[in-house]
Amino acid sequence: VQLQASGGGLVQAGRSLRLSCAASGFTLDNYVIGWFRQAPGKEREGVSCISSSGGSTYYADSVKGRFTISRDNAKNTVYLQMNSLKPEDTAVYYCAADPLAWGPRCTRSDAYHLWGQGTQVTVSS
Repeated sequence: VQLQASGGGLVQAGRSLRLSCAASGFTLDNYVIGWFRQAPGKEREGVSCISSSGGSTYYADSVKGRFTISRDNAKNTVYLQMNSLKPEDTAVYYCAADPLAWGPRCTRSDAYHLWGQGTQVTVSS
């Protein structure tokens, strides 16, 4: 049972990246998925989360209008489309899963019991 985050890289400011969070060993259908990021010297920050059905989403103010979270339960994968990237988006991005994390808790890292390894996103100016 694991989550695999991928899709990070080095891009110039203003460009886009799409992160993927793929599950293996279990199905994501009944799980809330959250994306978090952690920059050097900073606390982990909740970026976005999506309900198990995909019908509800949440975004941190810092990424609202630029990032889009989506899920394809048939592919057992959740995506984070990141557009208009800024240098301040540079961080290690993590995905996390939990069946009960929806609501105000969905941006709290302690709401999730299953985490993927991080993928590095670096945005140059």
